[in-house]
Amino acid sequence: MGERRGVLFDVDGTLVDTTYLHTVSWWSALREHGHDVPMAVIHRAVGMGSDRMPGHLLGDDRDPGQDDGLRAAHKAFYAGNRDRLRPLPGARELLFTCAERGLAVVLASSADEEELDALRTALDADDAITAATSSADAGEGGSKPAPDILEAALAQSGVDPARAVFVGDSVWDMAAGGRLDLPCIGLACGGTCKSELAGAGAVAVYDDPASLLALLDESPLGLLR
Repeated sequence: MGERRGVLFDVDGTLVDTTYLHTVSWWSALREHGHDVPMAVIHRAVGMGSDRMPGHLLGDDRDPGQDDGLRAAHKAFYAGNRDRLRPLPGARELLFTCAERGLAVVLASSADEEELDALRTALDADDAITAATSSADAGEGGSKPAPDILEAALAQSGVDPARAVFVGDSVWDMAAGGRLDLPCIGLACGGTCKSELAGAGAVAVYDDPASLLALLDESPLGLLR
């Protein structure tokens, strides 16, 4: 770890509008394997690692032999939506503004390498990005809400945890950041309400990246020293 100031960003649902694409993809994968799980239930689980999703949605009494097939089906359904990936309002501008202010900009994603490449293409902000993680950087069982991805992001970027802020859109993000005592900013653009994000530990909550950018000076990011 170094002495750099920096901001860690979750990507899915925080910077790129993917939460509901993941919801529909998981719903389709589950239906394909004979499970009828309401989309509202699935949506509330999006943001945790895909390795945890089958157990979380189907319980411990499921057939774990289906887990790999469920994840593969989700991946296939989601891949069919890649041409629909769009950055959320103000996402690209927020990344560049943070970089211009001297902050290391780190993508703390648990997407696999192929998905991360698609997300970065949608963002079109590589010149602002210092480092990025993928699922390969999380230890076994270390996906969100475990903090492994955030620890990897800090290590890869040389950002000092005492001079870092994490931005995410789900309660799973807030839980992961909280385990490292990182101040967490919540964005409601992933479909989780502001009060729930605050209740999960967010120190500040905004509608979307554009709202955070508009209030950047008075936000936890603007107060980083």
